[in-house]
Amino acid sequence: MATEIVITDLVKQFGETRALAGISARIPGGRLTGLVGPDGAGKTTLMRSLAALMLPTAGSITVCGYDVVSQAAEIHENTGYMPQRFGLYEDLTVIENMRLYADLRKLDAGPDGELFNRLLGFTGLAPFKARLAGALSGGMKQKLGLACALMARPRVLLLDEPSVGVDPVSRQDLWQMVQELVDEGMAVVWSTAYLDEAERCQDVLLLDQGRIVYNGPPRELTARLVGRSFLMTDIQGNRREALTRGLQLPSVRDGVIQGASVRLVLAEGAASDEIQTLADSYQARLQPTSARFEDAFIDLLGGGPGGLSAIAAKMAPLPPTDGVMVRCHELTKRFGDFTATDKVSFDVRQGEILGLLGPNGAGKSTTFKMLCGLLKPTEGLAEVVGLNLRDSPSEVKLQLGYMAQKFSLYGLLSVRQNLEFFSGVYGLKRKLRRERVQEMIEVFELAAILDNSPDDIPLGFKQRLALACALMHRPRVLFLDEPTSGVDPLTRREFWTHITGLVGKGVTVMVTTHFMEEAEYCDRVALVNRAQLIALDTPDRLKAMVADDALPDPTMEDAFIRLVERQNALEDAREHAA
Repeated sequence: MATEIVITDLVKQFGETRALAGISARIPGGRLTGLVGPDGAGKTTLMRSLAALMLPTAGSITVCGYDVVSQAAEIHENTGYMPQRFGLYEDLTVIENMRLYADLRKLDAGPDGELFNRLLGFTGLAPFKARLAGALSGGMKQKLGLACALMARPRVLLLDEPSVGVDPVSRQDLWQMVQELVDEGMAVVWSTAYLDEAERCQDVLLLDQGRIVYNGPPRELTARLVGRSFLMTDIQGNRREALTRGLQLPSVRDGVIQGASVRLVLAEGAASDEIQTLADSYQARLQPTSARFEDAFIDLLGGGPGGLSAIAAKMAPLPPTDGVMVRCHELTKRFGDFTATDKVSFDVRQGEILGLLGPNGAGKSTTFKMLCGLLKPTEGLAEVVGLNLRDSPSEVKLQLGYMAQKFSLYGLLSVRQNLEFFSGVYGLKRKLRRERVQEMIEVFELAAILDNSPDDIPLGFKQRLALACALMHRPRVLFLDEPTSGVDPLTRREFWTHITGLVGKGVTVMVTTHFMEEAEYCDRVALVNRAQLIALDTPDRLKAMVADDALPDPTMEDAFIRLVERQNALEDAREHAA
């Protein structure tokens, strides 16, 4: 099979920063190649170089036999590129975006818009072609981006994190579409922060600090971890505490929560004696488990960030209370004739993590905004720390921290100025304000970027800064709306180390996420679909709800997809009967 992409000694330099440090690789057609690595590894720089949107400092790239320097126009004709950020016009409809894209590429849509009809059918967007792009859900936006990238029938498709911010159902749809293209012979490069996606690719390029540290089938990298992954089950006690203790052991390379269990990965050559002693202290069972690509990824990059949160260590424990910290009763929000949240009810107790999950557009962020006092409910009750948000919105806001889904800091201010601004918004006085700002700079390692605009720093640091601002006033309740969307697994682990530490001090946490591995950290998960709460239980019990002979050991993603599809089928049947 002809090689579609050849990269030879590629270097890309920005001033003194070397984003790509002499990498070489061959990517054949008819295969799906995953591109993974930590934030700042060079993934997007490589993608833009392959698309001939960025010229090499040194070395060469050929795509379909064309050189990116001397034959960029030919490469543009033979490649489809879907950038990391939604690059279409939100004030145009779906079909208007497609027509504009076709005009820019001088493409003939054929009789009766045959090209558009084919792509609308392929992506499932035909019923929404008159909808404004800005009104689409995250999954639909990505499907529209994919439709535009495919318009010229490219031989090479470059997808830069197409599934960021996309729910598991839409992610499954995107995956199936791309797999069809690969089966037809297209070369597809898929950059992703989801390592379960990378595990399904035929080949993986793993970048770190501008260098390729692994190039090959993901199963071969995973095979290096055989015998080093363990599961601690039937834990008698706090599983998050068990994880924190496990991550401090010299023999442990990495660890995560997995439902009611704890997953631990040993360092190379380490014996299991220490983790067996840990398991015994919780009267738990310790058993070997299959290695995952994520285990190998973290191991190759030197291990996880550890189990201790510096910010939690500086906080005094909150006084314990038996009361409910967050309550919503039949919470409803309507925008005209559209119901975004419909009679949602649940309670969250002190020191609990509640995950609010659902497909794009299900009502998660609307519910969050009502509980944070940013939206007024149409009907129902919203209480935080025992205060009704209708009666005491200002008092409530001083008790909670909110990290918004979309980065909510001020680009016209520097990193330091953002910290100082938020400390003032939360009412901190001069001496305490200076102390807290300095504390956040040290804890989140922001010293090197204090004079930068938040718009100009890597995503991982943006999210650190947003979390620092949300924690400035030591809130009793923390609302995190997709806090790790788009960040790499190392940064996600760092965030959950902080969250775990804060919960240990009595902070109550509500979180939305599309990473189902993160849902495993939650004490309970509230699943919303079509504006309604359809399930509320522990992660393991939700998984048990969908288990059957065909799928005896479902993942959290399996549970999400099956529960949503089951509810959709019931609703559709009711509508059809009516």
